[in-house]
Amino acid sequence: MVKIAVIDYGLGNLRSIKRGLEEVKSEVFVTHKKEDITGADAIVLPGVGAFEEAAENIRPISKVILGQIQEGKALLGICLGLQLLFTISTEGGVHKGLNVLKGKVVKLPLNVKIPQIGWNTLKIVKPDSPLFKGISDGSYVYFVHSFYPEVENKDEIISKTYYGTEFPSAVSKDRTFATQFHPEKSGETGLQMLKNFVEYVKS
Repeated sequence: MVKIAVIDYGLGNLRSIKRGLEEVKSEVFVTHKKEDITGADAIVLPGVGAFEEAAENIRPISKVILGQIQEGKALLGICLGLQLLFTISTEGGVHKGLNVLKGKVVKLPLNVKIPQIGWNTLKIVKPDSPLFKGISDGSYVYFVHSFYPEVENKDEIISKTYYGTEFPSAVSKDRTFATQFHPEKSGETGLQMLKNFVEYVKS
């Protein structure tokens, strides 16, 4: 059984992602301990809340996470976890992220209700991505966010979504994947993505 370390840095609904991952037959550790992270087969970086607080909270274990990514360990970032992977965020000032992915996190346009809360569709850019195995273009997933990433390397975008503007809703680089939406709250479609991630880790 695949061992997955879900990073606990004080922000996010950890219970729902833990339950979702267990449902797709993985062993889950909710943790902030270095030994649990290095001992796991994969890492999930979840999160809901403010970027600045998240970046501050995660700083003590950021070197461990970055080291594991560099060694080739698979990682799935979710919502705020996706945003933390980027270079900087403009939420409440300018704050540094983990810089795994090059780009800037910016606010959704003012012509729509912010935050975006609810279901929206995926425009799948890379249907061959391991994350989207068995997922149809136009599938609905669940969002709760006010910011999104402007990605420098457009080749890293694997899906887009429209909400006032077209934005990257999922990205990948090497063995790192991240979604702006919540797979664990996205019904059967989301569970399929979590299953796909677990299967990818096994491969």
